[in-house]
Amino acid sequence: MNPRPWWKKLGHAGLLLAATIYCVFPIYFMLVQSLKTAQEDVFGHPLIVMNPTLENFEELFQPKGESRGFVGRTLRRSYPFLDWLENTVIVFAGSLGLTLVVSILAGYALGRLRPPGFRWWRRIVFAAYVVPHTILFVPLYQVVIRLGLDDNLLLLLLVYPTLALPFCVWILAAYFQHLPREVEESALVEGASRATAFLRIILPMSRPVIVAAGIFTLGTIASDFTLASVFLLSAHNQTIPAGLATMEVALDELLAVAGIHLMAIPVVLISALFARGYVRGLTAAMVEGA
Repeated sequence: MNPRPWWKKLGHAGLLLAATIYCVFPIYFMLVQSLKTAQEDVFGHPLIVMNPTLENFEELFQPKGESRGFVGRTLRRSYPFLDWLENTVIVFAGSLGLTLVVSILAGYALGRLRPPGFRWWRRIVFAAYVVPHTILFVPLYQVVIRLGLDDNLLLLLLVYPTLALPFCVWILAAYFQHLPREVEESALVEGASRATAFLRIILPMSRPVIVAAGIFTLGTIASDFTLASVFLLSAHNQTIPAGLATMEVALDELLAVAGIHLMAIPVVLISALFARGYVRGLTAAMVEGA
């Protein structure tokens, strides 16, 4: 095979660089805004920060109800950001754990045990993934009112997994369906129970696709602010995205982008750390288990 000519390599590198800049630019732009003072935000260059400061991040962590002023700037209030941060951690961790437990068990039941009509069950589950979430607001609101869960964090712990479960169950069922049965059967012959074989053999072998399901769930939850802002009415019960979007802090763009960065950084780091596992998991589910 002849090596690619240099101009083709240069063209591909240029296209890759342009795509990277296009994807990363919004993050860079928001980071620049979060590091600006109010004066530089008004009079400075929109893409460059000359005097970076962390005062916007510090403002988010000021004690509740405290106010302080800045030179040349109107008085600002402190916001319940710590409450939002705590709520976000609880909701994210609880929803992620519940989604993984339910999707692993449901995916194993569909793909491994093959109940009657399992192919149709898989298709129905996948079809549920593409249902627009907005059409669920009215029935969800009725259920929430009847259960008395309005303005309650437990509501998000129950609702968020339903957004990610269809896709997670689908890829896990596809993976489990074609996982070699010999390893599991040999453990059963040697006296292990099905639960032991599942915990000690199936789960370790399924680590890549479980990682893929976890990252997908995290991304789905992190990108939502509509459900939290609709069902959690109290300011101190909201998550970071809903709090920034609905409270007065939304009028201060510098505080808003600083808060968004604080929430996005751990999500981006986790996704980058497990990016390879995410690709391997999707490949295993789509290719081996398709």
